[in-house]
Amino acid sequence: MKERGVIKRKLKLNRRDIAYVKYILEGYEGLATITTVDKDNSLVQLSILPDFAYDVDGILEALKEEIDIYEIIGGEE
Repeated sequence: MKERGVIKRKLKLNRRDIAYVKYILEGYEGLATITTVDKDNSLVQLSILPDFAYDVDGILEALKEEIDIYEIIGGEE
């Protein structure tokens, strides 16, 4: 989903991995923000500036080698 220059992506991951992913993304200051959308179902939303979409994709691909991450496609509200 793209809105006002910000790309929003929803991800599902294990509850125990939410803090880890948040820590990693915040380490790359300014690339993306992560918000927990539904803690019971371990859904988070990334807000990404378009200039950094490629970098965030690379980080997520690297994280997929360590933890289970699934992108929710078409789940926009």
